[in-house]
Amino acid sequence: QVQLVESGGGLVQPGGSLRLSCAASGSIFSINAMGWYRQAPGKQRELVAVIISGGSTNYADSVKGRFTISRDNAKNTVYLQMNSLKPEDTAVYYCHAEVLNPEGYMDYWGKGTLVTVSS
Repeated sequence: QVQLVESGGGLVQPGGSLRLSCAASGSIFSINAMGWYRQAPGKQRELVAVIISGGSTNYADSVKGRFTISRDNAKNTVYLQMNSLKPEDTAVYYCHAEVLNPEGYMDYWGKGTLVTVSS
């Protein structure tokens, strides 16, 4: 089994910054893609940013230029630096990983961390 544990959410004022972290542990041979998704109240879960093992990244248009995704392969950890936060960034942020383990490639999700942007 694989566990993803997120941290770093909280309450921040508009224009502020937060850094999310997500550490993967368990039965892991390697991790292909790691990413962040978010779900706001009443809305569907959406991709925020993803980074693959080679370092290529992809961002939602709404966060380009404000958010930066990075990963530490040695620690099986992915980060999301969020700057210039807006109220519309308020959501539960979920970590995702595509993990190669003895069962093959499988998708795993964290439990989510709440980010609230409000004055």
